[in-house]
Amino acid sequence: MAIHEIFMPALSSTMSEGKIVSWLKQPGDEVKKGEAVLVVESDKADMDVECFHSGTLAAVLLPAGGTAPVGETLALVAETAAEVEEAKARGTVARGTEAASQPPAEGAPPAAAAEVPPAADAPATPTASAPPPAPAPVSAPGGRIIASPRAKALAKRLGVALESLQGSGPHGRIIANDVERAAGQPLSTSVAQEERPQAATPAPAPSGAAAASPPAAPAPALANAAPGQAAAFTTAQQAVNRTMTASLSAPCFQVGYTVTTDPLEAFYRQVKPRGVTMTALLAKAVAVTLAGHPQLNSAYTPEGMRFGAGIHVAVAVAMEDGGLITPVLRDAERTDLYSLSRAWADLVQRARSKQLQPEDYSGGTFTLSNLGMFGVDRFAAILPPGTGAILAVAASRPVVAVTGDNAMAIRRQMQVNLTADHRVIYGTHAAAFLKDLARLLETSPESLAL
Repeated sequence: MAIHEIFMPALSSTMSEGKIVSWLKQPGDEVKKGEAVLVVESDKADMDVECFHSGTLAAVLLPAGGTAPVGETLALVAETAAEVEEAKARGTVARGTEAASQPPAEGAPPAAAAEVPPAADAPATPTASAPPPAPAPVSAPGGRIIASPRAKALAKRLGVALESLQGSGPHGRIIANDVERAAGQPLSTSVAQEERPQAATPAPAPSGAAAASPPAAPAPALANAAPGQAAAFTTAQQAVNRTMTASLSAPCFQVGYTVTTDPLEAFYRQVKPRGVTMTALLAKAVAVTLAGHPQLNSAYTPEGMRFGAGIHVAVAVAMEDGGLITPVLRDAERTDLYSLSRAWADLVQRARSKQLQPEDYSGGTFTLSNLGMFGVDRFAAILPPGTGAILAVAASRPVVAVTGDNAMAIRRQMQVNLTADHRVIYGTHAAAFLKDLARLLETSPESLAL
């Protein structure tokens, strides 16, 4: 028999922290192995988190709306009725220490929290069995030190005794930055996320004062900050920030092309009543063209060029909370246009309701970004890490053009702009791909339905 912890899971490769959307179970509820216990908002979607053990949900350490780094303990599950009270005591210790670990004044260093008089722990009656020394870190009954997995690994590597540390993380937990301070190491970027204050029940305060202090949790989606004040990034926006910053390490170049779209738009009017969108039509055209240009379907790795095992077109979708996600249309060149359109409509619907699964937005080998519906006449897209190229598609507009017999005529044209990683794609590769894509859209778009 044992008391088990429910941790903040890593729901994607880029996730460093998550936000609890809601608890599906409440303290005292029975839970079964494999049963969903809470819903977590990652940087990509809202996902259910399952319990790996059967028992009773004895204590919830972080309420809905709070954020925590990956690996943080969120709740305790007791296998037997006798262990429920012990788990509740452990939860009370953690919550009580969280209040005691708050600095007495804004801007006070974390060390100030360690100097709070022992009386601060007095209101939490069940903590009487906890280790009494004032400077000791928060611990569970039985003397087990409460520390994040990252902090434990770092302490072992740096030779720091966890017993000598005072935790400054959520619920008084020892975090990696506490270990680094004790070892005299500079705080690393990789563990800086653990320094973020976690959501707790706020004390009543004027809205101006609350806004002036560092936010305890990410602001609601599309928060309206007062002029001159900052609104915290949402989880999805933070993920976009990390991805876009990482993309700066790739040596990219851009190649543009003008495509005459009269035949494409005529064909689109025919298939639109059957549920085909212009984005799905463009994704199909890109995939068919990529079949003849495998270099454009490759990506850089330290070991060399990685060619896609299939043609999987990732398409950018704007989220209502200001984030961005790229659901993937798999094997798009081999999927018929109408099935591809239905798959795309389903992906968009689930993306905007945050119901995508990791397999829905991972594994893309080429990216498409379409802003034509907004009337944009041209733009350049930033290359997402892990792919070799992204195609930016602008709006189709009527222009005066010179026809083949040197006559003047009104034609509809759109600008497409390819951003490519020069480590795996050269200018001739990009130009040849765009030329063939334009030929397909200008001369035989109806072949996309075959």
